[in-house]
Amino acid sequence: MKQAAYGETRTAILKKKLMKNKLSIEATAPANASQLSSKQKVNRAKINLALRRANRKLETEKLLALLRTKSPSFFELAEVVGKWVWIQFSDKQPPTVTRVLAELGFHWNNTRQTWQHPCGTLPDERATYDPRQRYGSYFAADLNPA
Repeated sequence: MKQAAYGETRTAILKKKLMKNKLSIEATAPANASQLSSKQKVNRAKINLALRRANRKLETEKLLALLRTKSPSFFELAEVVGKWVWIQFSDKQPPTVTRVLAELGFHWNNTRQTWQHPCGTLPDERATYDPRQRYGSYFAADLNPA
């Protein structure tokens, strides 16, 4: 490994080396590389967008009833925050789970690292505060045991 310049960390040197390797790999990639990656995306399960649009309009209680009957494992994780429903996992979920959540009307919030359903209400702007603190929250399964 090369000698670090003054103030340059080992991490910075490794990042440069990785970027250099990435650029050389991209330069030698076949001309149809972008087409190959788009073909790989075809293998993903398709999301029923009409079902997704319909489910995004569901009110909180109707969504919770749907979760209870169609996806009891999601119902167990469902946290009601204000009028919205959040579902949070400790690990990344497989594509089949994300497809089901998307069809149920949920979207991924990267900032909060949770799946959220607006239950027919959309905010005027993104919240800069913790909605749990402002609106309160509870787990649906705690109030509505099966």
